[in-house]
Amino acid sequence: MSTARPSAHERILSTATALFNAHGVRGVGVDRIIAESGVAKATLYSHFRTKDDLVLAYLHRSDQHWRGALRQAAEAAGADPRDRLVGVFDALIATTKRDGFRGCAFTRTAGETEPGTAPHATTAEHKRAVRAWLTELAREAGAADPERLGLQISVLVDGTMAAATLEPRPECAEAAQDAARALVAEACPARV
Repeated sequence: MSTARPSAHERILSTATALFNAHGVRGVGVDRIIAESGVAKATLYSHFRTKDDLVLAYLHRSDQHWRGALRQAAEAAGADPRDRLVGVFDALIATTKRDGFRGCAFTRTAGETEPGTAPHATTAEHKRAVRAWLTELAREAGAADPERLGLQISVLVDGTMAAATLEPRPECAEAAQDAARALVAEACPARV
């Protein structure tokens, strides 16, 4: 069975992802990414014109992964949108159990980049997209004020990620899930 070596693009992005997750986007220089990915400087720059382009690719990959994990956790909770809103926190419970968890890639990157830059704007867009999805779930669940419930749940998600950055243990996410359950019960009438 042949195990093909990943492409240079994939090696660069995978290496950058691991390093950015561990040390932040500003804590890792291009030279370290080049050395650890085993590519030449010209190769890196032929795939990513600037470091910011590499950071954007990292954020795009992180967005796909994280939104996929949230959706999968929500869907696993069942067909009822109320259960899905609470089920979102199962993704956080699993994430905070992961060895090496360092918090939310988007919040960390936003804190390390200047407002008005493409990486900073990408972090804000990710947060808006997650909140919009949660708002849609709240609407489907019959919330009287779906925008408010979507915002409340997204604040719980972000707060959980921030708390777990300091204390990476699932109890933070479990407590947030309990709070979400109470918010959903209050905001969404039970279906008969």
